[in-house]
Amino acid sequence: MTGLVEKLYETGDLADAELKSLIETGDESAADLLKKRADEVRRREYGDKVFLRGLIEISSYCKNDCLYCGIRRSNKDADRYRLTHEDIINCCENGYELGFRTFVMQGGEDSYFTDEVMCPIISEIREKYPDCAITLSLGERSYESYKKMKEAGADRYLLRHEAASDELYQKLHPEEMSLANRKECLFTLKKLGYQVGAGFMVGAPYQTTEHLIADLRFLQELSPQMIGIGPFVPHHNTQFAAEKGGTLGLTLRLLGILRLMFPKILLPATTALGTISPIGRELGLQTGCNVVMPNLSPVRVRKKYDLYDNKICTGEEAAECRGCLQRRIESVGFKVAAERGDAIDFKQGESK
Repeated sequence: MTGLVEKLYETGDLADAELKSLIETGDESAADLLKKRADEVRRREYGDKVFLRGLIEISSYCKNDCLYCGIRRSNKDADRYRLTHEDIINCCENGYELGFRTFVMQGGEDSYFTDEVMCPIISEIREKYPDCAITLSLGERSYESYKKMKEAGADRYLLRHEAASDELYQKLHPEEMSLANRKECLFTLKKLGYQVGAGFMVGAPYQTTEHLIADLRFLQELSPQMIGIGPFVPHHNTQFAAEKGGTLGLTLRLLGILRLMFPKILLPATTALGTISPIGRELGLQTGCNVVMPNLSPVRVRKKYDLYDNKICTGEEAAECRGCLQRRIESVGFKVAAERGDAIDFKQGESK
């Protein structure tokens, strides 16, 4: 197994059968070497910098009914909210004072947040904080919508593809959603000049190693600037409530594999990783990750953005969240970078 790690380190790719062996291995020496090589590559590309993204969860309303999600439209027990224009600007003001230079507006696919609502918010953030990056994660929208928000000042867009196998995608989503449309959105975003983030769940119901390999191959085709993966964590009000969820070991192996396959990507150590292990995010940082996303949302709404059970950091003020993460980052030998933190290969190899 260590030979496969070295081959991936040297060449940046493996055959499907080799990837299958590495993904499934329980070999601790291979896991240790993968961690070492992933850390080596991220330090070569980004040094010891970890980029902060200030997360603003703008709405827990969603028109979709994804079978795994706690804010799916059919969850009648979900406590819904949406932030106002003023709420969002206040979050940015707070975040800027705390040193954030990227704001991520994320939410369910809420029909309230039309282009007429979103574009003035984006424009105001762009005007007030010209040195900051504006990232959106608002689901599937039209070409025209993505274009208007880009013109208003948005820089990046996060849209996890969730599962690159059509068979698995359909098992996790309602009939009216399609993988083809999700992929089309991602390629549209790239065409419009966004820095694009995709990604998938680890340990989702029905997921096999072959499905994970399909995810890796799709990412090679898309060539995004950011890849977000995290363990599947069940929610008690979904049909997958009794599922075990994704494991720490498998998630870390995939993070290491992603860093070696995509040396220049931005790779977050996710909240879900910190949810399944008290040191999950630290282990992610040691296995190739270089992004963390502290929460800037008002404390009054954090528990309501309830995608999965036992989500961490729902009761902390933004300053507490940032301080806690900075200490965690420094405890494993990295430093917080007070900058936008663009992908180094964006715009033909140039960092903005």
